[in-house]
Amino acid sequence: MKVVGAALALALLPPLLGPASAVEPISLGLAIAGAAASALTGIISYPRLYCYFRECCLQSHDQRAAAALQGSLDQRLFGQHLVSKVVVKAVKGFLNNSNSKKPLALSLHGWTGTGKNFVSRIIAESIYKRGLQSKYVHQFVATLHFPHADSINIYKDQLQSWIRGNVSICPRSLFIFDEMDKMHAGLIDSIKPFLDYYEFLDGVSYRQAIFIFLSNAGAEKITEVALDFWRSGRRREDILLTDMQNALSVSVFNNKNSGFWHSTLIDKNLIDYFVPFLPLEYKHVKMCIRVEIQSRGYDVDEDILTRIADEMTYFPREERIYSDKGCKTVDAKLDYYYDF
Repeated sequence: MKVVGAALALALLPPLLGPASAVEPISLGLAIAGAAASALTGIISYPRLYCYFRECCLQSHDQRAAAALQGSLDQRLFGQHLVSKVVVKAVKGFLNNSNSKKPLALSLHGWTGTGKNFVSRIIAESIYKRGLQSKYVHQFVATLHFPHADSINIYKDQLQSWIRGNVSICPRSLFIFDEMDKMHAGLIDSIKPFLDYYEFLDGVSYRQAIFIFLSNAGAEKITEVALDFWRSGRRREDILLTDMQNALSVSVFNNKNSGFWHSTLIDKNLIDYFVPFLPLEYKHVKMCIRVEIQSRGYDVDEDILTRIADEMTYFPREERIYSDKGCKTVDAKLDYYYDF
């Protein structure tokens, strides 16, 4: 989606797709005689095979999607045992539930660089082959798509129309809202009806859709819990979701800069999971650097790896336990040290 300056026309959001068309046969590009051609065209028109070549909504790959999600998080996400456990259970359970009572709503919280965008991308990739580029995955960035506080009512109408139109086309639509802490406090409440326990709204069911919210709000509370564990000599892996879930939701609800400030989404318990992203330690930063080097096809130089990790800044100032930017600047630092 592209927004042109302060334009407040419907150009803010792309035109809704037309009604879902019937499955079309894939052109074979070959001259196949008579009955053979008809038979082959008929086979390729069969929805399951068609969806092998072309992206489809609801491809009936829910078991495979859950397995792909688990595998990707295990291999590519570091230092976030709570995230891996909660996200996999939540998404897997939702995808395999043929009679869900409401859409799935996940709210991801933590400092910049801890993996919130990364995890939302992995979720998208596990459900749709094209991931964030899928026509069934929709991203909104507060400062890009909703920049003007005085246009809040226009944004509400456009956002509701966009969600309604896309879920009408694909019930398993995925919506990702980034920079929730910069979003107008009232805007997110405009989607409250879509997250509620309604079977239908104006003839449309939203019960198979997924909503993911990303925010830095609550990061202080998450760090507070993590530091308490560290200072008391307890392992970070022993932190349980119950150690911070309630405190996190209350913190976000009462934070005027959270996007969820006094939000009905929290008040009405429409957010299924508040997912805490712990601040990353030195060892996790090194893991990120190693994987990034390997992903570029280079041998890992341990001296360079350590030098990059040492250049990161850490907090609190005295203990220097957590990276203040997580793994966010790893990519840029590698460009400096490696002749890619």
